[in-house]
Amino acid sequence: MRFNNIKISNFRNISSISVPTDSEDIVLIGTNGQGKTSFLESIYMLCYGSSFRTQHLREAVMHGKDGFRISAEFENDHGEVESISTSFSEGKRKIYIDGKEVKDRKDLIYIFPCIAFIHEDIQFIKGEPEERRRFFDQMMSLYSPFFFDDMRSYRAVLIQRNAAVKTGDKSLISLYNGRLASFGIEIMKARAEAVYGFNAIFPYIFNEVSGLSIDLEIKYQPSWSGLESADDIVSYLEDNVDRDIILKTTTSGIHRDRFTVMSPNGPFQSIGSTGQIRLCSIIFRIAEAEYFRKMTGKKPILLIDDVLLELDDVKRAKVLSVLDNYSQAFYTFLPRESYFGDKGDALYYEVEDGRLKEDINERCCTDK
Repeated sequence: MRFNNIKISNFRNISSISVPTDSEDIVLIGTNGQGKTSFLESIYMLCYGSSFRTQHLREAVMHGKDGFRISAEFENDHGEVESISTSFSEGKRKIYIDGKEVKDRKDLIYIFPCIAFIHEDIQFIKGEPEERRRFFDQMMSLYSPFFFDDMRSYRAVLIQRNAAVKTGDKSLISLYNGRLASFGIEIMKARAEAVYGFNAIFPYIFNEVSGLSIDLEIKYQPSWSGLESADDIVSYLEDNVDRDIILKTTTSGIHRDRFTVMSPNGPFQSIGSTGQIRLCSIIFRIAEAEYFRKMTGKKPILLIDDVLLELDDVKRAKVLSVLDNYSQAFYTFLPRESYFGDKGDALYYEVEDGRLKEDINERCCTDK
């Protein structure tokens, strides 16, 4: 899958542009605040109908305008050309593919598998446990609609159970225990399998790029560890209902699972340098792309936004050398920044004040 052309109107600081993108690699070059990240965010909007920068789409509307619109022509997995548009106006988001409205954004995930490399990814390593849960849940949802549905159902039941816990209604709590357990046990099993597969990829890429030899692994610690069936979980919930009522929340479950990046000397977030932790977060995303390919046989779209800035030239080159399992990649770089020189068929654009201009000189220089 690949985007052939992208049109943007009134999105962030981008007033109106139409950009050819029919290439495997698209490079955006410009100083900070010119619109490079906004362009990547617009692609993310096409892929998911949401933003990686805000939960409130009104914030993405250009100042003084009533709404934004992003559209594109894309080539699907069968080589057919289709169209997609995402718009936001009067507080409403609308998504269309070939003129047919998309009602559930879940349907987009499996058409436009997309992985964004952003600065905040460092929280996957050094942040709170919920950040690592979010990473693995996103990774698994990208290839498994069954996991996505189980997570959606679990969250809905959890909200209902928490409401019952706050009122202390034990009969109502018991009603939700079975459903929480049935969804939870499937999520636990899926997470354990995913971590096993991820561990077969992640440490090797990290060592190859870092030049180190560290036995890193992701350790999965389920909140319901040792409980092997839904019935076991229901019994556990019943035994601990008084604690939940006192604390006014469901104190156990897959929403409290932990994923830890472990080294032989302890959690990597505690012993790794800032540079190693940043590199580790980038490798998380590379391993996610590789794991997705192994699970589906497909290649995702990559959005790589300034995350290479903190790496030295050697590690940056190594990161780019292991980035090979994608259908299309969009990169942002600063002017005069050292980036790859072997992508002769890449499209290069200068970005200034929300406008994109093809950089013929850079393309010629790279071809040499």
